Amino acid sequence: MGKRVFAKRMDDLGTETAFLVLARAKELEAEGREIIHLEIGEPDFDTPDNIKEAAVRALKEGYTHYGPSAGLPQAREAFAEYVAKNRGVDTSPDQIVITPGAKPIMFFTMLALVDPGDEVIYPNPGFPIYESMINYVGGKPVPIPLEEEKGFSFDLDKFKSLVTEKTKLCIINSPQNPTGGVLSREILEGIAEAAMENGFYVLSDEVYSKIIYEEKHESIYTIPGMPERTIMIEGHSKTYAMTGWRLGFGVIPENIAPDIAKLQTNSNSCTCSFTQMAGIEAVRGPQHATKAMVEEFRVRRDLIVEGLNKIPGFRCHLPLGSFYVFPNIQGTKRGSKELETMLMEEAGVAVLSGTSFGAFGEGYIRLSYANSQDNIRRALEKIAKVLG
Repeated sequence: MGKRVFAKRMDDLGTETAFLVLARAKELEAEGREIIHLEIGEPDFDTPDNIKEAAVRALKEGYTHYGPSAGLPQAREAFAEYVAKNRGVDTSPDQIVITPGAKPIMFFTMLALVDPGDEVIYPNPGFPIYESMINYVGGKPVPIPLEEEKGFSFDLDKFKSLVTEKTKLCIINSPQNPTGGVLSREILEGIAEAAMENGFYVLSDEVYSKIIYEEKHESIYTIPGMPERTIMIEGHSKTYAMTGWRLGFGVIPENIAPDIAKLQTNSNSCTCSFTQMAGIEAVRGPQHATKAMVEEFRVRRDLIVEGLNKIPGFRCHLPLGSFYVFPNIQGTKRGSKELETMLMEEAGVAVLSGTSFGAFGEGYIRLSYANSQDNIRRALEKIAKVLG
């Protein structure tokens, strides 16, 4: 019997199913099939011109070399200003660590804080990388169910019952992927109270903070006492349609930030310098493109929710943020994965099974409305036809 090829920790590493579904969709397209893509969480808008022009200027000015691991000083300053302006909390550049996209902040936080056996509370259904990384570092995943009848929030008493002396970290995400739900101020205050009483940290994923509709974005970072206990994730991918630029950042307590930067040194070295310069323009320049994008998302949201609720077997809650819907499909008498496959193979509509986001996603599917109104209408027609 030969030696084991992979380290055992690789057994605990998950993936992001959206990319697997995308790969299957591309196979079908290569065979001549038409596929409407509602599986990938990516704005279908182009990066605003002023941001692209800033990147070109930076290239011409020589921003093509290594920078400090935590980020260029001028970028850390700009992103700290952005946080202070949008959260109303004084934020120091020393709290900012800039990374290639937001995912490294998730990974680095767990590597820095979570020892084997430490418990991590996280939303389920939720972004699949949360559970993957908890398992990878040897932590114990403790899911808190998001409840449809609560607008995909959760029961605060249930949350508090999950807190133990082994709780090291709690992950929250608002607005949420995959549900589009948001956490109320009341829920955030309850989490903050538990964190301060029990001494755990909160990893607050707020990458969709600007893609919110009826309500104002609420952040646990704004609650007194929580800046010292919160690692907040922000980024440019969603807000500024910059997914391919790979630019995100963490707002991190000053006693932890140097160690998060050290993990960056040991992995990526630093984040691309000219991308950071473009990121400065994004947060300091005109914001009208983002506002227009969000307004278009609002129209698409209303269109897809109305259409899904007309399809027998579907029940779709109105999301308050992000660009996803997470309809209940139990009335179709089909499992989530079964329906995902059926819609891809028979209807030519790529969606994601709710179980891609955790066990509590069974009975749901996720659709991204980051696609044109015409394509959304056609997708709704195709779904209704194949289920009819």
